[in-house]
Amino acid sequence: MLFRAAGYEARMRHDTTIYDDDPDLDLPEAAAPQTGPGAPALERLATRDDTGLRLDQFWARELVQSGVSRERIKEWLQAGLALVEGKPCKKPGQRLEGFERLALAAPDLSGALVPQAEDAPLTILYRDEFLAVIDKPAGLTTHPAPSQPAGTLVNRLLHHLPELAPELSGMEGERPGIVHRLDKDTSGLILVALTEAVRLELSQAFAQRRVHKTYLALVHGRPKGDEAGALGENAGFIDLPMGRHPSIRTKMAVLQKGGREARTSWRRLWTDRLGRASLLAVDLHTGRTHQIRVHLAHLGHPLVGDPVYGPSHHARWLAQKGPLAALAPRQMLHAFRLAFEHPDSGEEMLFRQDPPQDFLTLLHALAADCQRVVITGMPGSGKSALLRTLAQSPLAPPTFSADACVLELYGPGGDGAALIARNLGRHMLTPEGAVDRPALLARMLENPGLRREVEELVHPLVRHALTQFWAEHSAEPLAVAEIPLFFEAGWLSGAAPAKPGQKNAQNRRMADVVIGVRCPEALRHGPLRESRGLAPEVLAAFEAWQWPEDRKLAACDMVVENAGNLEDLNAQAAVLLERLAGLRAGREAAFAARLSAALDDAAAKGAEGDEEALSGAMGDGQG
Repeated sequence: MLFRAAGYEARMRHDTTIYDDDPDLDLPEAAAPQTGPGAPALERLATRDDTGLRLDQFWARELVQSGVSRERIKEWLQAGLALVEGKPCKKPGQRLEGFERLALAAPDLSGALVPQAEDAPLTILYRDEFLAVIDKPAGLTTHPAPSQPAGTLVNRLLHHLPELAPELSGMEGERPGIVHRLDKDTSGLILVALTEAVRLELSQAFAQRRVHKTYLALVHGRPKGDEAGALGENAGFIDLPMGRHPSIRTKMAVLQKGGREARTSWRRLWTDRLGRASLLAVDLHTGRTHQIRVHLAHLGHPLVGDPVYGPSHHARWLAQKGPLAALAPRQMLHAFRLAFEHPDSGEEMLFRQDPPQDFLTLLHALAADCQRVVITGMPGSGKSALLRTLAQSPLAPPTFSADACVLELYGPGGDGAALIARNLGRHMLTPEGAVDRPALLARMLENPGLRREVEELVHPLVRHALTQFWAEHSAEPLAVAEIPLFFEAGWLSGAAPAKPGQKNAQNRRMADVVIGVRCPEALRHGPLRESRGLAPEVLAAFEAWQWPEDRKLAACDMVVENAGNLEDLNAQAAVLLERLAGLRAGREAAFAARLSAALDDAAAKGAEGDEEALSGAMGDGQG
């Protein structure tokens, strides 16, 4: 997508070199022009008007129609390809006296170094007689190399842009038109020059930081900047020198000594609610090889899908259950935004290209994590019956019961039994090593303080088990847990901060939807109580340990009415599942809208990297 913005002022400082993201670390520089025995020799006779003209200026004028730049001609002269009065002259600045016989053995620009054109798909977003803007797909190497002489972006460019042929563009070698590169597995915008003169001008624009680029990066975890700094905790600035890895020559690394300056700014756009991955807008202030990958990995948040700079993170990603493991077959990096001044017209050009489908699919999969539903209610209200009904439905969501969890914890060898024995004495255990539940209940009924002590021991264990249950089923559309004391235990909003006003990453909801079950008191205290074998005073104690029914149900997101009829409860469960599905669809639509807004914001602001403001928050370079 192209935006033309009159008077547009870019707020970011990006690439300082033309090779901003080079996948071929051992790639040799472009070979010098070759001149075989059949190379054409151009002959000219200087005139009186040429007196005082530099030799390189003379040949640049003579070859202006071929598109060969003056810089390229200088290279030819310095290589000894020029003759003045039959004698070699390697001085581009040699002044003419007039009437000299001049010759130039110009390289054959249609020679063997030019890659072959290949008819393969290519998305051209913009094209005029000077330049083109391409949307490079992931998996496509930018230009040929000894290890890959064909099947590159350059091969496709030569087919779709025939004006890149050396005899027309004046560009020979393996990289015609290439002024910057992207990794093979990086997708997005790449700028291509269509003549040698434009290539040199764009290269200079990159070197002078007049070309501005923003990347989208999906990284592991949630990066945190300097909360007290100018950027806040959701953004950062990395100022760490880089160079070739000291022992692995195919990698780059942050170096304490001998590295070249490398600066990157980033801004967090979104994090999935389980904290597994974050979407960042990233601006480059220098253009070192693999700079984004190295700097973000150094922060401890490598790119998702990057086994080179995040091997342990990548291994854990592949080992996880569910569909996410297969949704990152490449590094999740996309060249999203490109702004520059047109080399001919001076017009400000601004391009945006949204991420490809694989990138978006992974984002949506991260957003569509498990819908965590908790069922709660007063004692005897039918919570367990509703849980069983949902588990037996066609959707058959995985289920969790806090009562069953406590029963397991209280069993022989259970963590709950160990804590009860340690804090209350081994006399509270049966000979088999299980908690003597009737004895414990009797003491709790007698001593309210003991009840609170037992809850403080057991509730963290149940909470941990519930957290594990949610994590194990994070790829499921729905999971349901029955937690009688969900509100009373303070789990609605997670753990309280350690200190007043202190932020806590764990201070988040332990459930997405809380369902309350309401059952008439007469039914709960009558037939349902009797069916459970509970004495009236025990049920009354259980109720006293909980919130009043009105308060409890008012705190729920939905309420299911239980009239004691199983057929009616099945119908209620079916309606409940439909409502939950509607909430999931709404959540997906809300994420799509939020993602669209985040991309619009990144297209407008990038990482909002004003270098002077960022320098004050530089710190140790980790934002």
